[in-house]
Amino acid sequence: MGNETSNRGEPWQGFLGPNYGYVLEQYELYEEQSDLVDPELKELFDYWGAPPLNESGQVEQAEYAQAAPSANTSKIASAIKLAENIRAYGHLYASIKPLESEKKDPVLLHLEDYNLTQEDLKSIPVDILCTNAPSHVKNGLDAINYLTDVYTKTIAFEFHHVHNMEENKWLTNMVESGTIFQPLSNEKRTSVLKRLTEVEGFEQFLHRTFVGQKRFSIEGVDMLIPLVDELIARSVETSPKTVNIGMAHRGRLNVLAHVLGKPYEMIFAEFQHAPNKELVPSEGSIGINYGWTGDVKYHLGADKQIKAENTVRARLTLASNPSHLEFVNPVVEGFTRAAQDERDVNGYPKQDVKKSFAILIHGDAAFPGEGIVQETLNLNQLTGYQTGGTIHIIANNMIGFTTESVDSRSTKYASDLAKGFEIPIVHVNADDPEACLAAAYFAYEYRRRFNKDFLIDLIGYRRFGHNEMDEPSVTQPKMYEIVTKRPTVRAMYAKQLEEQNVIQSGQADQINEELQAKLKAAYEKVPPKAEKQHRIMEMPQAVFKGISDIDTSVTKEELFEVNQELVKYPEGFNVFPKLDRILSKRAKAFEENESVDWSLGEAFAFATILRDGTPIRITGQDSERGTFAHRHLVLHDHKTGDVYSPLHAMKNVSASFDIRNSPLSEGSVLGFEYGYNVFAPETLVLWEAQFGDFANAGQVIIDQFIAAGRAKWGQKSGMVLLLPHGHEGQGPEHSSARLERYLQLAGENNWTIANVTSAAQYFHLLRRQAAILQREEVRPLVVMTPKSLLRNAFSVSNLEEFTKGSFRLVVEQPGLGKKEDAVERIVLCSGKISSELTERLNKAEDDKDWLHVLRLEQIYPFPRRVIAEIFARYKNLKEIVWLQEEPENMGAWNYVEDRLREVAPEGATVDYIGRTRRSSPAEGDPTVHRQEQERILQDALTKNEIANDVVTR
Repeated sequence: MGNETSNRGEPWQGFLGPNYGYVLEQYELYEEQSDLVDPELKELFDYWGAPPLNESGQVEQAEYAQAAPSANTSKIASAIKLAENIRAYGHLYASIKPLESEKKDPVLLHLEDYNLTQEDLKSIPVDILCTNAPSHVKNGLDAINYLTDVYTKTIAFEFHHVHNMEENKWLTNMVESGTIFQPLSNEKRTSVLKRLTEVEGFEQFLHRTFVGQKRFSIEGVDMLIPLVDELIARSVETSPKTVNIGMAHRGRLNVLAHVLGKPYEMIFAEFQHAPNKELVPSEGSIGINYGWTGDVKYHLGADKQIKAENTVRARLTLASNPSHLEFVNPVVEGFTRAAQDERDVNGYPKQDVKKSFAILIHGDAAFPGEGIVQETLNLNQLTGYQTGGTIHIIANNMIGFTTESVDSRSTKYASDLAKGFEIPIVHVNADDPEACLAAAYFAYEYRRRFNKDFLIDLIGYRRFGHNEMDEPSVTQPKMYEIVTKRPTVRAMYAKQLEEQNVIQSGQADQINEELQAKLKAAYEKVPPKAEKQHRIMEMPQAVFKGISDIDTSVTKEELFEVNQELVKYPEGFNVFPKLDRILSKRAKAFEENESVDWSLGEAFAFATILRDGTPIRITGQDSERGTFAHRHLVLHDHKTGDVYSPLHAMKNVSASFDIRNSPLSEGSVLGFEYGYNVFAPETLVLWEAQFGDFANAGQVIIDQFIAAGRAKWGQKSGMVLLLPHGHEGQGPEHSSARLERYLQLAGENNWTIANVTSAAQYFHLLRRQAAILQREEVRPLVVMTPKSLLRNAFSVSNLEEFTKGSFRLVVEQPGLGKKEDAVERIVLCSGKISSELTERLNKAEDDKDWLHVLRLEQIYPFPRRVIAEIFARYKNLKEIVWLQEEPENMGAWNYVEDRLREVAPEGATVDYIGRTRRSSPAEGDPTVHRQEQERILQDALTKNEIANDVVTR
């Protein structure tokens, strides 16, 4: 237990206040039944005996001993237990729900249940129970009454689940000292009333003017706007920041109008389907995002610059989002991390969490209901993803569409999920404006001090139905009987300020009249509704034309220099011996034979992109090593555990290389990386799936953001998806990256889809993507990456393929197609099966002059011109065959069939060779897989014979 000292109170010095009460309580249990006591405490009691009440080791108990020498340990322990229960359970009895008028009986806090009387409490000094009590609290009874008041008001607290003692103590002190309630001047309180008037008046104007149109009203949680105002104001006061906001539909128009400053007339024009581009403020203080197809008004985002004395102090961003609730959360976190990272340095980026922070506004049904919330919360303390603390707000209407809380969650509060991540929670009544401002101050100060997440549960109601066409009384008649009779928060706060002589009688009405006049004037500026439907804008020409030819070659000297740097390690760094041999062998193969395998080709691409000044961020569940142990760009010292990346020590590099193993999550990580890329468009951002089909779990991000974000919102992205793909007999879940889904989503040149077959092609593809990042033609890149092909000799490239040329859309099979008049069949294929076909061709003993093979390296946009030119060389072409290993209803066939028919010469048929249509992507039995693969390859190489049973349509 440590050495005995002359001070018998020594081991108890770390136990103060409530914790000391727990020790006293445990000692009583120890005397009765020591086996039930925590082993560490039991050891303390065995050695030191009873905790002292009059030693310097415990100040509170020393004071108690002087003030109440007759009191006993049991009463103290009970009083401390009561105080702790008030702290822990006070929220259960707090007035935090506007629609609940009756005060609850605090059944867990009755004195008699603790064997205490008021006289017992009076004899106990204040500091034993509440060390931060104000001066009017004179004794233990006052302290208990004070704590009860503090913890059961219109603002309530849950942070017992925060296990860090420093944080817990700070949270307790802030609450019990009353520090969270910052002094509010009359001007401040009047400004809050004005803001509430704007919030309510805007919604009521929309309600009257655009009858029956959806707007997802904020009414019932109106204080959301002043609360967000307060968070932003405090952030701007502390340092220049980027504030990124994510939210769903409810209240979004109000946030756009009053937080982002989107002009009323622009919003009215959207309701009226009238042209509104001329209504953008001339000073350009707000940016409204548009694509060429557009989106509904309550999905749109905006940017705003906050200025003070002509100096930009902060950038506000409200992220555009789809209807899929909560999926914008990781995107906003990605925005925020991108704003914090300095990427103009070699190595990992330098992060400064003071540069930006995120506000995420959740729905009370969606927060516990959508799994993406948990996935995103899990990012909050991970090195590669943390953003120094997000402030979460649940805009709690106490209902989800028509579903009441009892049917939508298994927890007491909508916020309970946050407890598992030790996030402090404040519940606050949305009808108490000043309590809401206190919550905002509390949240921001915690974030600023500890750089961790904080959650405000803003509890209100929903004044109308889910949307303004719903009648809520059909499903919640009792609730809406209360709602329809309840005054608005603006009306109640105006009355309060009048009674307190903060505003004059009639001043609140005057504020409202001025607002209504402003709204009317804005509405009168709206142009008449356009007679004909019009596109918001045409697709930019650069997007329409596609990616131009880009020389992505590098010099031989640069590659040799990079190759040497990849196997240079710090002195004393012990690479795992087996891995050291592999890396050295790879480097030697290049030096001696000028051959490059897939992993070295990728490393060459990354190194040369960094040398060009482009930062790189690559993440995935095993991206540092690579799922298939091919990458090894982060090395581990097998003796010390230290880590080192050769790409962090490259010469002539002034750009960061950020490589991270991600958590076992697809949706949140994919969304985060997309957000990072959008906010840092100069950065090559890659996300790698462990297996390609794992991207299924992030499909919402792929469908709604990556594939369509630019067309809907004008949101550019050059993100790269690396999706391991190929049938190797591993069963249904590890074979297909679902190429067909990406091709189904392909349109308007929205992205590039590739299935490359060599190290050089992969090298040039990545370098091409890096080259277009800041061009108008930028678009995401989806790559079907290999598994077994990673170590296949057919994917190896020679040096000349890197030092000359660029990415080739179509690769012709070497050795075939030379006798143009003899060619009767052209087989087109893509990816791994191309290498298997090549292997068969190399072993074939018969003449194949009748055959030519094309590898389609870029599938979308379809290289129609290149293929047509190749077809035109062969005048006797009879058959065009698409070969794939995926089932017929999957893979690329359904996409390429029509396009091949368009370019097929007259008289040539277009046929399919591959597996039959199936519901499952691949066989579960490796023997059956091999048999099927054998049949497919044999059919492709058999002249004029496509077996009748090849395809079952």
